[in-house]
Amino acid sequence: MENQEKLGLLARASSEPEQYFKELDFAVRAVQMACSLCRRVQDSLISKTGNDVQSKDDNSPVTVADWSVQATVSWVLSEAFGSNNVSIVAEEDVQTLSKVDSAGLLKAVVETVNKSLAEAPRFGLKAPELPLGTSEVLEAISRCNSNGGSTGRFWALDPVDGTLGFVRGDQYAIALALIENGEVTLGVLGCPNYPMRKEWLSYHHRYHRIVSKLTPPTSESWDKGCVIYARKGSGKTWMQPLLHINEKLVWPNSARPVRVSSIDNPSLATFCEPVEKANSSHSFTAGLAHSVGLRKQPLRVYSMVKYAAIARGDAEIFMKFARAGYKEKIWDHAAGVVIIQEAGGVVTDAGGRPLDFSKGIYLEGLDRGIIASAGAVLHDKIIRAVDASWDSSAL
Repeated sequence: MENQEKLGLLARASSEPEQYFKELDFAVRAVQMACSLCRRVQDSLISKTGNDVQSKDDNSPVTVADWSVQATVSWVLSEAFGSNNVSIVAEEDVQTLSKVDSAGLLKAVVETVNKSLAEAPRFGLKAPELPLGTSEVLEAISRCNSNGGSTGRFWALDPVDGTLGFVRGDQYAIALALIENGEVTLGVLGCPNYPMRKEWLSYHHRYHRIVSKLTPPTSESWDKGCVIYARKGSGKTWMQPLLHINEKLVWPNSARPVRVSSIDNPSLATFCEPVEKANSSHSFTAGLAHSVGLRKQPLRVYSMVKYAAIARGDAEIFMKFARAGYKEKIWDHAAGVVIIQEAGGVVTDAGGRPLDFSKGIYLEGLDRGIIASAGAVLHDKIIRAVDASWDSSAL
C-alpha cells in the first residue's frame, strides 16, 4: 500500500490500541473502490433495458455488480492478509456464473472486476500486476464460502444490499463487517446514493438523478455518496465522502465523526422501515408507531442505508418485523449494528437482547424483530410498545 506509514486511521487515533486498525483501513478502501464500481454498473444498467439483471433462486434480482463487488473485495482482503487468513461469509456463489448460458454475464463480471482493480492505486491499494483471468475471478468469488460461527475470525459481506433499489437507481449499500468469536469488531457501509442533505431522501430517485446531472460535481449534492465506518469500542463512527473521478483517497482530512440524533421525544422522531413488503410488516410498524406517539411519515429506504441514516442523525428509529418464515441473515445487519452503536445508538431484538452473530449465516434466536434507536429512552419505549401490541399482530 502507498504511504502505509501515513494510514489515516492509525494517525487519527495513535494513542489508542491498534487492534483492527489495519483491517478497518483495508475494509474502508475496499468499500470505497466497490462504491465506484457500483456507480459505473448502475449508470450502465439504468441506461439499458435491464438485460444485465439475473434472477436468483429466491427471485431477487442480481446484477453484474453483486459478483464483481464480491470478487473485488475478496481479492483485496486476500492480498492484504493472505488468502489462507481470510474467511468470508457472502451472499453470492459461483453456481449461476458457472452455467453455460451465463458466459456473457461472466465475461461482463471479469471485465468489471479488472476495471475496478486497475483503479486500486487511487484508493491506496496495490493493483494486480496483470488483469485477472476468468478462473481467478471465479476463485475470488468462491473463496467467500465460510459458514460463520462462534469461533475464529471471518468477514461478512453483502456486495449489493438492496438490489431492488440498485436496479431502480435508488438507495443501496455495500456492507462489510469483521466478526471475531461471534462479536462484530468493525463495520463499513458504502452508500453511493445517500444524499448529503437529509430532506432529499424523501424525493423520488428519478428526481435525484435529474438534479445530479445539473449539479456541479464539487457540491454536496445528493449523489455524492459516503462511506460510514466504525470499530467496536472506539466510541466513534466516521463518515467520508465518495471519491470523484480522478480524485485520490486521502486520510484523515476527508473523514468526520457522526453521531446519532439527540431527539428522544417520539412525536419528533423519524422512523425507517424496509421498502419491500415481502419480508416485513408495514401494517404492524404503522400501528406500533402510532401507539408510541410517532407522528412523522415513515422513511422507507432500501438496504442498510437505514442504519447509516440513524448513525448520521437523519432518523431516530429503525424497526423490522419479518413475516413468518423469513430468517434474517448476518450480512444484512452486522456492519450497521456496530456503526450505530459506536455513534451512540442502540440495536437489539424486540426483546431487548443483542443480536447474535455467532450462529452461522442466520440471526438465530431472534426475538420477534429488530429495533435500532438513536438512544436508550426511545428504544425502551419501542420495546414496551411491541410487548403491548404483539399478541394482536398476527405475525
